[in-house]
Amino acid sequence: MDPTRIAVIGGSGLYQMEGLSQVSEHHLTTPFGPPSEAIIVGTLEGVRVAFLARHGRGHRHIPGQVPYRANIYALKTLGVEQIISVSACGSLREHLHPGEIVIPDQLYDNTKLRTNSFFGEGLAAHISVADPLCARLAGLLAEAVEAAGGTVHRGGTTITIEGPRFSTKGESHAYRQWGMDIINMTTCPEAFLAREAEICYAVMNCISDYDVWHGTEEPVTVEMVIEILRRNAELAKKAITWMVGRLEPRTCSCGDALGQALITQRDLIPPETLERLRPLVGRYLGG
Repeated sequence: MDPTRIAVIGGSGLYQMEGLSQVSEHHLTTPFGPPSEAIIVGTLEGVRVAFLARHGRGHRHIPGQVPYRANIYALKTLGVEQIISVSACGSLREHLHPGEIVIPDQLYDNTKLRTNSFFGEGLAAHISVADPLCARLAGLLAEAVEAAGGTVHRGGTTITIEGPRFSTKGESHAYRQWGMDIINMTTCPEAFLAREAEICYAVMNCISDYDVWHGTEEPVTVEMVIEILRRNAELAKKAITWMVGRLEPRTCSCGDALGQALITQRDLIPPETLERLRPLVGRYLGG
């Protein structure tokens, strides 16, 4: 059977993918605990695809407690090279309307409590994330949304907040002044961990609301988010189905991101740390 090179991480409102054949369910363990949920692997448009529900079935994990490291590590061990993330977001700009899609090219991490790296405990790495999202994959994802009939905005900056609460009006206005375009609770550290794992990563952000800054719109509520995302879930599935058959072998630099990032002298790395991170660093540090 063909290897699984592509994964979809589904956020709020997207907990499963229909249309998969030759389906198998993988209950994996990692050095960072179990993933959010069993990973479903199946064939879609002739391509092996892994699907992971970020918040777990039934939406059990709040954003700050999603096991991001376990999720990315588990996908890496399955051989995944490209991740399509689907996420809810709020709009911080008048021209970005609820129901539309944003494919961002920049991130601002405003979380406070999350572990955002695989490294430490005797092995240091300083990964480059000047451009934190894969431009090649993002471009194809935007084409897929358009092909599926969605309205898509290319580029923009996402601010990720800790959550699980929504913003205050003061915070929302401040984020607008900082130059942020959309707001969510999950892209960081997920995107940074994917880069450390040398996996291409792009995000389909489904706008559900205007956060709380907009003077003529109701402040965001859970009901508002779920209703918009229920509609956009079908769009996401159509876009992903269109896209997976058109993904080609990587030509970007994501697959070599650790090449210049590892700094620790090889003979000083604790054996247990090296063993734990072998799926990520083995090609550089042996084994």
